[in-house]
Amino acid sequence: MIVVDDAVITRALARLRTLTELESPSGNSECLARLRDALVLRWRELGLDVTIVPGSVGDHLVAEWTVPESDGHVMLVTHYDTVWPEGELARQPFVVEGDRVSGPGVVDMKSGLVAIEFALAHLRHSGRSPTRSIRIVCIADEEISSIDGRRVIEAQAEGAVAVLGFEPAHPNGDFKNGRRGVARLLLRVTGRASHSGLAAAEGVSAVDELVDLLMDVRRGAPQAEDAAINIGRINGGTRANVVAGAAEAEVGLRFRETSTERSLLDFFRSLRVHREGASLEVVTLSHRPAWPEDPDSWLTKLVVTAARAQGDDVSAKPAGGAGDTNFTGSRGLPTLDGLGPRGDHAHAVGEYVLLSSLAQRISLLVELLTNPDLGT
Repeated sequence: MIVVDDAVITRALARLRTLTELESPSGNSECLARLRDALVLRWRELGLDVTIVPGSVGDHLVAEWTVPESDGHVMLVTHYDTVWPEGELARQPFVVEGDRVSGPGVVDMKSGLVAIEFALAHLRHSGRSPTRSIRIVCIADEEISSIDGRRVIEAQAEGAVAVLGFEPAHPNGDFKNGRRGVARLLLRVTGRASHSGLAAAEGVSAVDELVDLLMDVRRGAPQAEDAAINIGRINGGTRANVVAGAAEAEVGLRFRETSTERSLLDFFRSLRVHREGASLEVVTLSHRPAWPEDPDSWLTKLVVTAARAQGDDVSAKPAGGAGDTNFTGSRGLPTLDGLGPRGDHAHAVGEYVLLSSLAQRISLLVELLTNPDLGT
């Protein structure tokens, strides 16, 4: 067990301030580029081979510490975008109050990035090498469902022997050993517009058709304890005197089990229109597959045992939300998330992280990356 002393914590806190004050809202390419450059600079100083992967809303980063003759790699899954708009720091400045550090993005997930950097710095400065090659995958669009970043995660997961996610831990410090899946679907209905008074019979109302389709959803969607369906947005038509030529509804799905995921998606793809002249297109806007909990996971046992050996009395349990580890866990790769420091109020005013937990996670990651059992 390494001791993270006060000098290290002081430097880690300064780095956390720097990353936090480099605001990085999803989709804001200028802000993201500034933080991207700061990360790349530091990672190259640590001797990592860094590749910038161009993305549609921000560049993704892949950084590697190659260990000769390593059998596979350990993948560290991260992101550097946040939900907060540019200028949020004026309302929520970076504040340190004892063990509690507040600011937009500190727990989700800039403190996770700091933990990785300082663990790798310790290994470099102490002359130690990881047991296996390390590959950091840092995505620019996680907070908007990794629509582009998913391809990078899945490509870099090839050959991984273990995947560690650095989303924040559960508020009590527990790791995340499963995640609900989510999907956003767009039901796009096309009808035929016409004058509602002079030529109503010539029209086919897309709004009426959409209403009937949503009633089909209400009546016929698969029922399962882990299933949730939310009609989040409806739009259609132009005027009261025009038969609507187009209408659409955005639907959110959540599911814990793969079987429920399949039945829900199959149901929506099987929907059929009621009116001649109407058509339906079901568009998948985003999709993170279900990652069911594996109670016998060797990776979960290894990490929990290592954390407890350092005096951190934690366990692991599934998370209600989705994240980038859905993409690896759903494929059966040994995956554990929540390696980020403990805190709370992610995505909300008052977001904070505990400095003591940051120290624990730095120490834990050093021990994990040098553990010969990681990936065997």
